[in-house]
Amino acid sequence: MIPDILPASREDFSIKHLALVLDGNGRWALSRGVSIVEGHRQGAEALRNILRNVWDEGIQYLTVYAFSTENWKRSKLEISGIMQILRYNLKKNLNEFIENNIQIRILGDLGKFSKDLISLMEDAVEKTKKNTGLTLSFALNYGGRSEITRAASHIAQKLASQEITIDEINEDLFSGHLYTAGLPDPDLLIRTGGDIRISNFLLWQMAYTEFLFMDTLWPDFSKKELTESLNEYKKRQRRFGGDQRTVLKKQQK
Repeated sequence: MIPDILPASREDFSIKHLALVLDGNGRWALSRGVSIVEGHRQGAEALRNILRNVWDEGIQYLTVYAFSTENWKRSKLEISGIMQILRYNLKKNLNEFIENNIQIRILGDLGKFSKDLISLMEDAVEKTKKNTGLTLSFALNYGGRSEITRAASHIAQKLASQEITIDEINEDLFSGHLYTAGLPDPDLLIRTGGDIRISNFLLWQMAYTEFLFMDTLWPDFSKKELTESLNEYKKRQRRFGGDQRTVLKKQQK
């Protein structure tokens, strides 16, 4: 179980939004001589176990890259296993999400999923939409390029129908047409598994995100790795294009 009930709200923390690329499930499985599907199952459990630690660190938003638009290229057996794990966890954990004040969001094009899985995802979103604790977003059948293309298409349609004028098109309007509309941009991205790339994840949103890549395979990620990652983040100075003097002035205030 997710321990304890999460408090109603948290605010004014230096890191509000954490993004995770959950990489290494397959290699974890191969190194232990178990099936890749078992690796994904252990990865889902690792995510579940870390939720309380994320909230206790003052993080209000957690976005996880669970299944990309490119992941459909994997074997049918692995994809089937991942879908079954997703289906199982949505059913099993929904009441805990509700009781623990966790809001669920789904980012991505749901059209390729089975009808029953779409129904489970929509049900989780609907039943948790008024929760005010941790916002947990799952990026499913998600790709940053397709998200940006989709947003541009929707804006072009509104422009063609004269719902908006060209002068109204700015960064805020564009952000409002992304899957992440209403969410703050990530402060920190952690990618496990040793690869040093973002793999088409939140391309628009991570313009000024801090990146941290670690060798730990995702099923082995625990409170220890989270604490170490956040301590490393605290050492960094985010300038958002400003100079060092601007940062120092803000710190002195």
